[in-house]
Amino acid sequence: MAKRKRSNSRTATQPTVAKESLKAPSHEQDALWRQRQWVKLFAEVTLKIRQSLQFKEILRATVTEVQRILQADRVLIYQVLPDGTGRAISEAVLPDYPAILDLEFPEEVFPTDYQQLYAKGRVRAIADVHDPKAGLSECLIEFINQFHIKAKLIVPILQNLNSHQQNEGIAPNQLWGLVIAHHCDRPHHWADFELELMQQLADQISIALAQAQLLEHLEEIVEVRTAELQEVNRSLQQEINDRMQAEAALRLSEEQLRLITNALPVLIAYVDGHQRYRFNNKAYEDWLGQSPADIYGSKIKTVWGIECYERMKVYVKLALMGQAITYENEITLKDGLPCSVNVTYIPHLDEKQKVIGFFALTSDISDRKAIERMKDEFIAVVSHELRTPLTSLHSALKILATGRLGNLSSDGKQMLEIADDNTERLVRLVNNVLDLQRIESGDVRMEKQVCNVAALMIQATESMQPMAQQHGVVLAVKPIDIEILVDSDYIVQALTNLLSNAIKFSTTDGKVWLTAEGKANTEVLFSVRDQGQGIPSDKLESIFERFQQVDSSDSRRRGGTGLGLTICRKIIEQHEGKIWAESTLGEGSNFSFTLPLLRV
Repeated sequence: MAKRKRSNSRTATQPTVAKESLKAPSHEQDALWRQRQWVKLFAEVTLKIRQSLQFKEILRATVTEVQRILQADRVLIYQVLPDGTGRAISEAVLPDYPAILDLEFPEEVFPTDYQQLYAKGRVRAIADVHDPKAGLSECLIEFINQFHIKAKLIVPILQNLNSHQQNEGIAPNQLWGLVIAHHCDRPHHWADFELELMQQLADQISIALAQAQLLEHLEEIVEVRTAELQEVNRSLQQEINDRMQAEAALRLSEEQLRLITNALPVLIAYVDGHQRYRFNNKAYEDWLGQSPADIYGSKIKTVWGIECYERMKVYVKLALMGQAITYENEITLKDGLPCSVNVTYIPHLDEKQKVIGFFALTSDISDRKAIERMKDEFIAVVSHELRTPLTSLHSALKILATGRLGNLSSDGKQMLEIADDNTERLVRLVNNVLDLQRIESGDVRMEKQVCNVAALMIQATESMQPMAQQHGVVLAVKPIDIEILVDSDYIVQALTNLLSNAIKFSTTDGKVWLTAEGKANTEVLFSVRDQGQGIPSDKLESIFERFQQVDSSDSRRRGGTGLGLTICRKIIEQHEGKIWAESTLGEGSNFSFTLPLLRV
């Protein structure tokens, strides 16, 4: 009975969704419909921000559309207040479940350490709040049970740095709030599409927040623009549905679709299976100086130029293979100025599920990139200033530990050991930040020379042997006699980073293997395998990003900084290689990377 009631509630409150769901003849088309809804929602929120709509209206529309697309029971936006408490300021919830809107939460529900993690961009997807692996405290579970929450997805909203914020003394990337989705009738596994949607919308809300602080006096204009945008998007959705049915319908509706998309401040296009443009909006002429008539029928390479196309072609091929893809690129505008863009390709499938083209959505992210550069410069300056005093402090603690300046009590020695461990961790963090900053900024030049794989493996293993003995872990190495052209110091650094992670996350009496093998006479494959706790499948990609860790509390206890794998990836990529991870929970992990063989 509960399930039937929930279904009726969705029908009563969201007739559009129910009607469109009846039209979906297959699971694949339903997934494609959701992807189109994401494009529509993303364009809608972006346009609202560019048109200076009221911030509260943007939040209300966002939670409503997210709930409709994700079919969640509750979607809300939670604002973190300066005193550590918080409240829900916008919500879309089914009538079967209690509302949270305007309900204030005490600081204990959202402690400071959680705020710090989310301020670093932490995204948390919990399929079952009652699963012990979710790591939720009993008091928190008891608190959320009153709202019938079974599964939750939490994405932070970060307040970006700008001149207005500087005047108010607000730090860069300050946590403003959270976008939260709930399933209340049963646990729910969150798909990659849902995570990506929530993260994209959190970025857009951050932009809207900055704009709302400057444009609050335009409320009347915002209301008019909101009504116009809703009408435009309703028409756009209908036209996209028609385009997906048949190529003939695409041609008949092209003019009406062009009128709609010309109003949007993003590049929108359709590319066929031969990489030729069959539709593009007026923004192409505004950005590139090429009219729709000039672009129609032209190949991607012709429109963007050889240099830009070389960066695009791998993603174009993936889209034509049926994979939805999002990436960042650098383009040159018609006035010769560079522009950073975010590009999304959504494959177009026919009735036989064959890819016949893809939709392309390109938005300007130059402002975000500028902020990221400012952040990197700030980190570099702070890290340089920290390195010297930290090194001196670490040396002083080491001298105290030798007893040369007098003996300490057992409690004093214990405190000294704790201080020494944390100082050493800070030194590693500062060194890793500086290494990463130098590599990304291009200050580091790889001095490549002919090296023997076996020598590199032995050198890395010998340097990590003391750490392995300290943790009671056995290192096993299987060298091979192959020559490669690399910077030996950086490859050894990558190997020691991987070995260090494997040792730290192995149990006592565990074993870590370092192996290498030649592949098809073109590359050599390095692998570091352990018998540790393993990594969840949804974390295998994100762990290579900055400060991304599987379990932050566990990593902090083991001395992790969250930068080791990022540095490894940068080193391997600069050697024209690839790095990835494979894992089985409870059985261990395997980190692998490839390097090209020496070409004689």
